[in-house]
Amino acid sequence: MSAAIETSGLGKRYGRTWALRDCSLAIPAGHVVGLVGPNGAGKTTLLSLAVGLATPTTGQVRVAGGRPAGSAAALDAVAFVAQEAALYRNLSVADMLRMGRSLNRRWDAERARGRLAELDIPPGRKVGALSGGQRSQVALTLALAKRPELLILDEPLAALDPVARHDFMSALMTAVSEDGVSVVFSSHVVAELERVCDYVVVVHGGRIQVSGEVEELVAGHHVLTGPSDQADAVAQRFPVVRDRRTFAQAHLLVRASDPDAAPPGWQRHAIGLEELVLAYIREPSASALPGPKPAPGEQVAC
Repeated sequence: MSAAIETSGLGKRYGRTWALRDCSLAIPAGHVVGLVGPNGAGKTTLLSLAVGLATPTTGQVRVAGGRPAGSAAALDAVAFVAQEAALYRNLSVADMLRMGRSLNRRWDAERARGRLAELDIPPGRKVGALSGGQRSQVALTLALAKRPELLILDEPLAALDPVARHDFMSALMTAVSEDGVSVVFSSHVVAELERVCDYVVVVHGGRIQVSGEVEELVAGHHVLTGPSDQADAVAQRFPVVRDRRTFAQAHLLVRASDPDAAPPGWQRHAIGLEELVLAYIREPSASALPGPKPAPGEQVAC
């Protein structure tokens, strides 16, 4: 299967600080991918490198089936929606469509006009007069009119109210269903992931903590609950993501491929994606993948 985004030894350094380092990742095409992590984790840097807005310090990144990021072939195949939906507020919606048509070799004007009509967004209205939800829909329309193979969105939900957020995600999932486009989006709204994503990547401190298909990741993690005085012995048997103990009882979130893996006297509990993602974010030292080690005198952003 071809890759939506594939990186090898990818790194980006600003001065002495690595915003992203030693990132080797292969995201298969055909997925809706959630890229999550705290502020400063490296999410925007990774996406900027993938769309060609930044140049790697080390390594390389290819997109949409092996095209070098930033190349003419990649620009044709990749659409990008930046945070805050970067649009010209003094232009009308129709002006934005004309600009999109002039800047893209693959452009579906009929689809763009039809989509805006369905959303009841007047083409003659200036962008600055639209609501935040309408502006986000215009930005998504411009991206989809390119007929991309890969759609990359950086925090598209950050400035939206709950209703606009729901409408945006519904429109996005409709596009995925109709076009088969691969989607990678970063978000702080972890609760949205379980509803729409089938693949997740967790980034922290400029490194990839864990990545994989949601179903496999959730099935491979469990909470083991049992006596605290046995917790150290149990923790030696499994990779522990989160360790929570009281005087009498311990709760260990572990990676275990065997769903029945629970020591005698311990109970196993399934977890959801949101709990899993938050556990990794709150425990930056926990990782399913090896992370970069700072060289002497260097810093890794976190």
